[in-house]
Amino acid sequence: MWRFLQLADSAFPTGGFAHSFGLEAAAQAGEIRGSEGLLRFTRGALWQAGYGALPLCRAAWQDLQALPIADARAESFLMSHVANRASRTQGRALLGTCARIFPAEVAAVQAQAAGLKLHLAPLWGAALRALGLSLDEAQRLLLWSTARGVLSAAVRTGLCGTHEGQQLLAALGPLLDEVQLSCGQLPLEALAQPSPIADLLQGAHDRLYSRLFQS
Repeated sequence: MWRFLQLADSAFPTGGFAHSFGLEAAAQAGEIRGSEGLLRFTRGALWQAGYGALPLCRAAWQDLQALPIADARAESFLMSHVANRASRTQGRALLGTCARIFPAEVAAVQAQAAGLKLHLAPLWGAALRALGLSLDEAQRLLLWSTARGVLSAAVRTGLCGTHEGQQLLAALGPLLDEVQLSCGQLPLEALAQPSPIADLLQGAHDRLYSRLFQS
């Protein structure tokens, strides 16, 4: 439990708060209006994580030897250059941070990851398995971090206030359970893109006139 809480802590430096998960680009495109629009976008991001990240996380958690396969699948699946870059950036940050804080535990993961693209979802599964978390814990933490990241970005871009953001996060509990239950056992072959519009909007991030986030 203490290890789980440490990894869930916003102070754990994985670089996630440098990313808005496409929220910034969607907001500037006028696709997010009010709390309902923000909630709709966050729900889409969670289903995107369910179908597009949990299978990768599961494969690497189940078998460290599958990490190269899952990483290559992530590279092929993430067609948007912004989403692909964000995944690799956060994956490198996660592995580098874990290697500094828990060097003995993640040594085997580091060795297996040598030469890979280092996408976040497969490394998340491999690293959190090495740190003693169950598959259920690893997947739930990945989903919760996605929701928290989107809503934190919403607060920093002025789309909602701090208290409103926390209210929305609290209200997402049943959906987090639903996504984990629906997608937690999916194999790599089930990778899917349930929010293509959000993916297209995120691809426009580099063309924004002004931006706070990397993605």
